[in-house]
Amino acid sequence: MRAMRAGQGTNSLQIRQYNQRLVLRCLRRLGEASKADLARAADLTSTAVGQIVDELDALGLVETVGKRHRGQRGQPATIMRLNRAGAYGIGVRLDRSRIETVLVDLGGHLLAQYTHDIDLPSPAVALDIVQRDVEQLRAFCTPEMRERITGIGIGRPYNLGSWLQQLDLVEVPSLHEWDETDFAGELARATGLATVEENDGAAAAIAELFHGLGHEADNFLYLFIGPCIGGGLAMGGDYLRGETGNAADVAVMPAGPSRLPSAPQGPQTDILLTRASLNALIRHLRHCGAQVTGLGDLPGAMNAHPDAVEEWMDDCVDALAGPLLAMRALLDISLVAVDSDLDRVWIDRLIARLEKALAAGVAEARTPPVVRAGHFGPYAGALGAASLPLFVHFSPRAGILTGEAAVGVKGGSEHVFA
Repeated sequence: MRAMRAGQGTNSLQIRQYNQRLVLRCLRRLGEASKADLARAADLTSTAVGQIVDELDALGLVETVGKRHRGQRGQPATIMRLNRAGAYGIGVRLDRSRIETVLVDLGGHLLAQYTHDIDLPSPAVALDIVQRDVEQLRAFCTPEMRERITGIGIGRPYNLGSWLQQLDLVEVPSLHEWDETDFAGELARATGLATVEENDGAAAAIAELFHGLGHEADNFLYLFIGPCIGGGLAMGGDYLRGETGNAADVAVMPAGPSRLPSAPQGPQTDILLTRASLNALIRHLRHCGAQVTGLGDLPGAMNAHPDAVEEWMDDCVDALAGPLLAMRALLDISLVAVDSDLDRVWIDRLIARLEKALAAGVAEARTPPVVRAGHFGPYAGALGAASLPLFVHFSPRAGILTGEAAVGVKGGSEHVFA
């Protein structure tokens, strides 16, 4: 365990919680492990890990899967893994054209889902829809499962009423209501469950950190190319929020003017969301004669107009390269994860071009970031939302040692596994 800063107050409960979560993270990364494996990975004594594993077993968070025999001498080692049924999270993903509510287990497996492909209504109407979906998910659960629901995570774009011109969206008065509404607090009061809210890019990044790339890396920048572009930043195995929850807000980073004839004109158009987004791709496809009304039409339109896709992809890579090299220099992070609503084959092609552009543009004596595809595609936002309460409860965040690990959790009957 890292040494604590001078003057940083702790108590035995905080240290115990931190070490429990540290062991859980090591087990999540290893998949299956003995107590000796976990002691080495967590840099804790065998005695401490043995006690922690017994506590986690009593809480139902780990399970035994067998014995490992090494040689002819000594007792076989007991092999443990995470108990997927040890905890559950409910996730609510809100964007301008969809509401998703999902139930996932501790292993990140989707168990049930409700989806509404509608223009985002007012917060009051959305609350009724989500509350009904949450109650249906709870009815789906057994009594034991319901006792193990850690809370509700909400992932949604902040400033929903902004950048409508850049996203080719019409003015909808109800979108501005979201900026003035404490939706997380209202949902906590309506359901009796603790809620935690992050912007949708950060939520998707947490899914990658908790269930995907975070199994092998503590530090990476995460990008999600959807109708807009969102981002999140993982540092030291935690996610970085920033002062207002907008860390890694890549959508509004300056990107220079687009070379596409379909690009919007006017003030504040030379930013990433106007170039490195699926709205930009749809705009360009329409300019080239494709009939596209939404994301569902994209696969057919892209296959029918490959030249237009190539043009957008070149412009997207050109827009991304500068900001990513700037982040590499500023944050000293060598790994970037890119995910999208697009099929994986398209993302792989975009990543190949992006890596070439980064290698060509990197400064002397520096190396470009490695770019990897995300693990969850269109599911990332909903999984990320559902992962928020699980992450708050079970990740070894530095805030545990200062009593600040639950910042952002609102209301409800929050479950604490300790």
